[in-house]
Amino acid sequence: MTYRTQNWKVTKPIVRSQRGVVSSQNRLAAEVGAQVLASGGNAVDAAVATGFALAACEPWNSGLGGIGFMLIAPAGAERVHVVDFGPISPRKLDPADFPLTGGMKQELFTWPAVLDDRNVHGPMAIAVPGHVDGMGLALERFGSKSWREVLSPAIRLAERGMNVDWYLTLKVATMAKELARYPSTRSVWLPDGFPPVTPVGSASQQLVLTGLAETLKQLAKAGRRDFYEGALARAIVADVHELGGIIDAEDLAHYRARLVEPIALDYRDARLSLAPALSAGPSMARSLQGLAAHRFEGQAPDAAAFVTYARELRAAFDERLRTLGDVLDPRAPTSTTHFNVVDRDGTMVAVTQTLLSVFGARLVLPSTGILMNNGIFWFDPRPGVPNALGPGKRPLTNMCPVIAHRNAKAQFALGGSGGRKIFPAILQLVSMLVDYGMSLETAWHSARIDASGGESVGVDPNLAADARAALAREFALADTELLVYPTQFACPSGVMRDWASGENSGIADVMSPWSGAVSEEMI
Repeated sequence: MTYRTQNWKVTKPIVRSQRGVVSSQNRLAAEVGAQVLASGGNAVDAAVATGFALAACEPWNSGLGGIGFMLIAPAGAERVHVVDFGPISPRKLDPADFPLTGGMKQELFTWPAVLDDRNVHGPMAIAVPGHVDGMGLALERFGSKSWREVLSPAIRLAERGMNVDWYLTLKVATMAKELARYPSTRSVWLPDGFPPVTPVGSASQQLVLTGLAETLKQLAKAGRRDFYEGALARAIVADVHELGGIIDAEDLAHYRARLVEPIALDYRDARLSLAPALSAGPSMARSLQGLAAHRFEGQAPDAAAFVTYARELRAAFDERLRTLGDVLDPRAPTSTTHFNVVDRDGTMVAVTQTLLSVFGARLVLPSTGILMNNGIFWFDPRPGVPNALGPGKRPLTNMCPVIAHRNAKAQFALGGSGGRKIFPAILQLVSMLVDYGMSLETAWHSARIDASGGESVGVDPNLAADARAALAREFALADTELLVYPTQFACPSGVMRDWASGENSGIADVMSPWSGAVSEEMI
């Protein structure tokens, strides 16, 4: 008998509105975005405010020390803009400082193990973060609100602190051993040496992220480049050097988020825009091109469709592993988050931002309260491979935000978190929306598979029996429940617009307890 860890059926409500909608893994952050929309802001204003709010209410996933991609589709135009605020390795990084031990590392990536795991956690694991400059660039070019206005909600959240509920306790407890490594991290996340817990029957306790509110206030006052060239930059460099890292003032001063062109391709009657280059976009495009050769009929994917999904995903990952050097272990937790915005005019934004591992480098900088990424872990520590570790380089990542146009108007924006599981989930959801004309609500509650590598294909037990049987004839299968924790099929969220009626809709990951979509009217 197959062991099951749950005995329930979970649904997530969809939100519909004639005004703007924000969908996010964290409902508090989505509320921030919706408040910005309700105050007259556009989709980019709301996205930037949401992105910073996540630093205060979902900090293990993303924040000031992180990186990401933002896709922007202005209303009434088919062009999509991409803000690339991805990681760059320090210019003084020397691959010789990351000697191999002869073993293999099984956290996130099946890389050869590095001495002391210095590419995984601690000061040497930090890549130059782009979050602040990326958000600032997006606001400067496409927003309507001031920098101070969009940062204000995050400041209020940081001052108030996080509610210590069961999910926060769970997230901290699963990483407690790692968080205990560094005193500055331990003092924030393990008060009295243990994960924070609200006693049964007591009012919810608050966990204040020491230093974060003051850092956000400094950013609001001095502007985004203060993080790279001003007082905050000096504090960041001083802390990193004191802790033994190599990021210096030149690394920060030279960092610039950049506007780049998306990967754009036609799939059926939709025009899809994907994050380019060192993201999951190229692999997603390759898989979509493979799907385009098949004819899908009916109202939902059948057995043949799921076999096709598995074949195309396997082929894409084989190519990715051989040519791009990405060897991600699908069992390990990642810290990415994704959110989407559609405003009353139909402008859409899809944002994926991350620290890479849960809690990133596990290192909170003492002077600023910034939790830093461990972006160096994205590089393969072996020399001579396409994604090899080196100075001043951009690594391969797994982010996969998507915006789809029909009839030259943005129809949906979506993406997800979950490391290597992201693009398989997004591929299937895109197919459900485009090939089968599903609503967000139906697609998000439909069973999916995970063919992101390894020896077997993960199968949701709710998948139809004939689809499971068809897959079993070609692949080894693994029963994989859709759980609260760990994440088994990525954590997607999306927004959609019906241009005929002017109705916007949004939905967030079904199993995430904190996720939600929020409309302007709900504020």
